[in-house]
Amino acid sequence: MSAKRSPKAVTSPEEKETTTRLLPNGFKACVVSKSSVAVPLPPPEDTSSTVSSSSLADGENERGNWGRQLDFFLSCVGYAVGLGNIWRFPYLCYQSGGGAFLVPYLLFLVVCGMPLFFMEMSFGQFASLGPITIWKICPLFKGLGYGMVIISGIVCIYYNVIIAWTLYYIYHSYDVVWATCDNWWNTADCVKQSSAEFYPQNTSLLTNSSSSNFESVGNNSVVDVDIKTISNATRKTSSEEFWLYNVLHQSAGIDELGEIQWPLALTLFIAWFVVFLCLQKGIKSSGKVVYVSATFPYVVLVCLLIRGVTLPGAWNGIVFYLSPRWELLLSFKVWGDAATQIFYSVGAAWGAVLTMASYNKFSNNVYRDAMLIPIINCATSIFAGFVVFSIIGFMAYETGNSIEEVVSEGPGLAFVVYPEAVSRLPLSPLWAFLFFIMLFAIGLDSQFGMFETAISAFVDEFPTVLQKRKPLFTAVLCFVMFLLGLPCVTEGGMYVLQLMDWYSAAFSLMIISLLELICISWIYGIDRFFMDISLMIKRPPSLWWKLCWCYITPGTIVCLLTFIIINHEAVSYDDYKYPKWSIVCGWMIAMCSIVPIPILAVVQLLKAEGSFKERLISCLQPTEKWGPALEEHRILYKKSLSLVSSRFPQKRELIANQNASTDQRNIDGVCMVQTEDALLTAESCI
Repeated sequence: MSAKRSPKAVTSPEEKETTTRLLPNGFKACVVSKSSVAVPLPPPEDTSSTVSSSSLADGENERGNWGRQLDFFLSCVGYAVGLGNIWRFPYLCYQSGGGAFLVPYLLFLVVCGMPLFFMEMSFGQFASLGPITIWKICPLFKGLGYGMVIISGIVCIYYNVIIAWTLYYIYHSYDVVWATCDNWWNTADCVKQSSAEFYPQNTSLLTNSSSSNFESVGNNSVVDVDIKTISNATRKTSSEEFWLYNVLHQSAGIDELGEIQWPLALTLFIAWFVVFLCLQKGIKSSGKVVYVSATFPYVVLVCLLIRGVTLPGAWNGIVFYLSPRWELLLSFKVWGDAATQIFYSVGAAWGAVLTMASYNKFSNNVYRDAMLIPIINCATSIFAGFVVFSIIGFMAYETGNSIEEVVSEGPGLAFVVYPEAVSRLPLSPLWAFLFFIMLFAIGLDSQFGMFETAISAFVDEFPTVLQKRKPLFTAVLCFVMFLLGLPCVTEGGMYVLQLMDWYSAAFSLMIISLLELICISWIYGIDRFFMDISLMIKRPPSLWWKLCWCYITPGTIVCLLTFIIINHEAVSYDDYKYPKWSIVCGWMIAMCSIVPIPILAVVQLLKAEGSFKERLISCLQPTEKWGPALEEHRILYKKSLSLVSSRFPQKRELIANQNASTDQRNIDGVCMVQTEDALLTAESCI
């Protein structure tokens, strides 16, 4: 094997005198300088799987890197800022104390959101591997990677259905057909939108609440569906009838799936086709799309805010949004909701942050990115609240109702209330188009992150089969998920979507995050992980992160998991109660991402050799292939093991000096060591 040298070492006269030789079977090479200092080189089995054959000068491994660092940054921002930021947070803020809600919200950002985001981003960047293969750090926990991929895969299926809805509304925004009651889908109970007859007897558009959890994706916040009707149960607004009878063709329950809604099936196919076009070349193609998809929503939000604050009643809505009600902070539920919102919003444990960071260059300033992206995410949520409540205030002014009666969240806000509001504006087709194209862009970015997680995971796990066939594999996976999403566009599709959303990620994300923290902080070792980060950013993280990763964040997740268990209710949608068989199906969906964790742990133990204790220790040790992707960084990593090793040190080969034993051969400064007798000590790395 020919030994490659680090660029930093090229100028050293002593290193220039080093030669390499082809060695007999059973021997491995090490570089020995004239000062008799041995430097370990990666063994052949390492380089075949994780070390790139590209030159060290370009700093890329065979998986590829982001074309520009801004590609990565915008991709992460686009992934983290999801639909929950627009249609969930503003309502949650108003409901949980207005401005006072920002206290627990920002607190949990600091103690839970940022630490998880920083850990996953550092983890992925250091190893340059996908969410399955990266568990070479501790094979016993490989099931966590499969759990991440399964969660992202399930959510991808129904998340693209929401994107399909936005495409359907974009198509119909040219004439704002939901503004009138004289369409084929309208009933005799439709209420016109003129101010005089909008709400007979001053009734409310949104009175009877129904809520269902959209465990948001990638960005990721719990989102409650709140579609409310006027107090007279038989009366509906034209926008609500368009949503129920034109878009959904909603049946009576999940037992009655009915026919596929072919217009929605078409928009779902278009949505998946767009995902394929943007991801067919992986990050090389998606990294360019995000320059538009991640920035355009902010342009639209600014335009909507400027238009919103100029409308009558807008400031009443904004004041209502931020007016603090400090007494609500005494409620345990408010703190639980804040923690849950942050947890899902930053997108940890889905595998997407880890995957996107794995395409970074080793020396990228991961600390800077991990601080900025969660802050931008939360700032976007707060800013979106101003946009939403300026429109809600206008709606209250127009209809003569209080803001409490008009406010909504989830699809009820996005597909009923907001379309109704923009239909009252001059140039309503323009504002409708901008609003829904913004939702499309926001949803697409989150979809990119989750879907790339699934693709990269399997390509990294089976590189010989899939690496050269990645575009084909992407196309096949897109088509399979399109087929799996078809039940969500039937007449009973909303019930199916609600069931998948309710159970897909509620418990499993918490469990995966907790085990991930335990694995890295307590099994791999927090000091060793600190050293890994130091190798990348050239300085150690502060003590605060050690406290968070070892104690504060795990404790917060345990409390949050307890809160969710205590407050968990069986799935429901509006006034509809799901049958028992469907609830059983929901729990099966929930367990899909949990079951691989113990199963893969047992498999790894069975594959190991020795007594049970020896097998367990072997599965807790990093494998020989664990470490950075590029050879120059692997050398630095192996040198650093003399300073800080993992809690269960990985097995390495013995590197001999010029005074090698009789079982070793030293020819012209190149020592050869028999691997059967090899055990690399930490001192030999310096």
